[in-house]
Amino acid sequence: MTARPDKVALAVLVSILAIVLFDLMGLLIKRLSPHYGAAELSAYRNIFGLLPSAIILWMNSAWRKGGRRLGIRQWRLAMARGVAVTFAQYLFYLSLGLMAFATTTTISYSTALFTTALSVPLLGERVGLIRWFAVGIGFVGVLMIMQPGTVSFSWYMLLPFGAAALYGFSGVSARLIDPEVPTPLFNLHSSAIAVLGSLTLALSIGGFTPVASLQDLGLIVLMGLFGGTAVLCLVVAYRMTEPSNLAPFSYLGIPIAFGLGWLFFGEAPIDDLLPGALLIVFAGVMIFYRERRLRRTGRKTS
Repeated sequence: MTARPDKVALAVLVSILAIVLFDLMGLLIKRLSPHYGAAELSAYRNIFGLLPSAIILWMNSAWRKGGRRLGIRQWRLAMARGVAVTFAQYLFYLSLGLMAFATTTTISYSTALFTTALSVPLLGERVGLIRWFAVGIGFVGVLMIMQPGTVSFSWYMLLPFGAAALYGFSGVSARLIDPEVPTPLFNLHSSAIAVLGSLTLALSIGGFTPVASLQDLGLIVLMGLFGGTAVLCLVVAYRMTEPSNLAPFSYLGIPIAFGLGWLFFGEAPIDDLLPGALLIVFAGVMIFYRERRLRRTGRKTS
């Protein structure tokens, strides 16, 4: 069911708020990274993430009318998605401590490219020439930022790229859910696995560092609240309108990340990001608009 037109503007505003909150979460992760490991921060983030997942599920009327069942048939799929999120977060959080904030964020936006590519083997979709062309443009943009084979290239540039691939799998796997299963319920199962996965990962590579101060504790709590609230905002926005109406605005996260990195860390990697970032944005928007057109015409190929 398509949302009413008068809710589209509000949905865009709510989605932009989510983008800002995600970037603020990343900013705090980068601030905390010198003192706490990526796995630790991921664990804290996932623990706080259970609360919005539970709230979203409780708000779901179909789940309440269906008897509030917590079990799902596709628990293996939920487990695989939770494991993917665990390692995606670890790679992304680790890269935030090693790279410029805007560079990490920009490379991570290649998720849309992986989502399109993975839809072929996982969903059996037929991706035509136009969308493959867009994927190719996006990957060229990523390569222009990473600059493999030059002195500017570092192995840790592969971290946000790997995170984008895992986040892409997470997005595609969500489309494999049985129609009768509420998305929030499936997400809660995945979030619970992500909590266990991140806790296990943190304990296996050194354990948890004692929180050094009340200020650090406050930043950790704020990090979790920013991330959890951002997820809640995205769910609310997607319930107001079609995802294709929101997708182009998601790339506002790149200039916002650039501004935050410059303001708080004195980073201004504009020469490293251009023109690669523009190609990533162009490719992503091209994919989203093509998928929107295909849904409207009812076609299965592009």
